[in-house]
Amino acid sequence: MSYIKKFMGQSAPLPSRANFTDISFVWLGAFLAAAIISALAFYSKQPLILGSFGASIFVLFILPDTPFAQPRNVIGGHLISTLSGLVFFHMVSPEWWSMALALATALSLMQLLRVSHPPAGSNPFIVFLVAANWDFLIMPTLIGALLLILVALFYNNLSSQRHYPKYW
Repeated sequence: MSYIKKFMGQSAPLPSRANFTDISFVWLGAFLAAAIISALAFYSKQPLILGSFGASIFVLFILPDTPFAQPRNVIGGHLISTLSGLVFFHMVSPEWWSMALALATALSLMQLLRVSHPPAGSNPFIVFLVAANWDFLIMPTLIGALLLILVALFYNNLSSQRHYPKYW
């Protein structure tokens, strides 16, 4: 197969459509997770929200059985990725090329440490865009990730069809 022909895809069938019950369950879980971190951020006047948390909520409620959704991956992925961004921003350079190095390093470290969490891949970009300080690692990164895991633990296990997490 030629290189360009690969762009056409393999004509695999689309995934099956989720049923209304599953969609409703995910909707409510996503709403609760977003509402909890948003309300806590609003009332505590603390920055508990990262843009990447929206994608983490997707993974936690739509794909809870995948390795990407397991607590060690969500927490570890967000911490490693944010730390990588902070190190490169503060200790290397706030330039575009340093941001690229931070992202590449974060992805490699997540793989190496077996804590891959795709939404966390955006954290180095977020660190650079907001010129985050070191405390960004704790708040919002660690505290927000822990809150999302707590909501996922309680909510996902309400369903008799779900068992979350698969491992720690």
